[in-house]
Amino acid sequence: MWGQGQWALLRKVIEERNPATIAINISRTHAFSDGLSAGEREALEDALGPKWASRLVRAENLPLEYISLRVPEMLPTFRKMTETVHGLIGRAFSSEVIKPGVTTNTDVVWWLRQQVNDLGLGTWFHPTVRVQRKGMKPDSPIGQTEDVVIERGDVLHVDFGITAMGLNTDTQHMGYVLREGEKEPPAGIRKALENANRLQDVVFGRLRPGRSGNEILLDALDAMKAAGIKGAVYSHPVGSNGHGAGPLIGLWDRQMAIPGRGDVLVLSNTWFSIELSTTTPVPEWDGQELWVGAEEDVALVGEKLEWVLQRQTKYHLVK
Repeated sequence: MWGQGQWALLRKVIEERNPATIAINISRTHAFSDGLSAGEREALEDALGPKWASRLVRAENLPLEYISLRVPEMLPTFRKMTETVHGLIGRAFSSEVIKPGVTTNTDVVWWLRQQVNDLGLGTWFHPTVRVQRKGMKPDSPIGQTEDVVIERGDVLHVDFGITAMGLNTDTQHMGYVLREGEKEPPAGIRKALENANRLQDVVFGRLRPGRSGNEILLDALDAMKAAGIKGAVYSHPVGSNGHGAGPLIGLWDRQMAIPGRGDVLVLSNTWFSIELSTTTPVPEWDGQELWVGAEEDVALVGEKLEWVLQRQTKYHLVK
């Protein structure tokens, strides 16, 4: 809390400038815009007096937009971070780390954590590795916590992000453990990833400045259904925070317009994680559905949207 001298100086500056309104960061909707505590507001009103306190107004978008904006010099660093993430996932979902019949999903998680530690980086959430296979009862789409021994023919999913230089990445990729004699996943499993890529294209084509998160979401869901894809969209800003300031584009458990957080408009020079999932019946699994979680970071450079790094279009393979 400020001292009397600081409050007096603030009042002096305000009196000299005579503003019509005085913006304060208070919000019931956006945590990024709610930095003024109740006690601080009382102290501010006491220091300013009734005349100036009557001019206080909420300015939710000001801190929200300030935090969301990225300067061009940040992107090369963010791109190198994403390269590191993709490289680590490629190694994690390979025979370097996974020995079918021996290695568990949590073994892979802790291998990733060790690599991040050895590189002197950080993580903003604990990675998850999920296993799916024919005959396995589907679990929650947000992750799998129990140990599962990885076997040949399994489909793997990872959710992984790193922290460095005040920035955060967010990536989800898929892997496949080849059976003896296989050189690629079965056609039905490949189709499941193709559907996720198609839904990525849907969201990518609709994410542009001036549109709200809700507008993008509803437009994308309509296009998804028209294309015959079963899925969900829950994309979000990324950068200074893993789930950053800016418009929310759906929630994984709420595929509908999100009042307030989804009404925010997309700005130029901001970054997003295009995060989504699709569910596809696999003929080779007797029609059992395969859940594919895909997440790639994108950057709005001015008005142009681009993938921060090449997105995943083929499974990482454990040979």
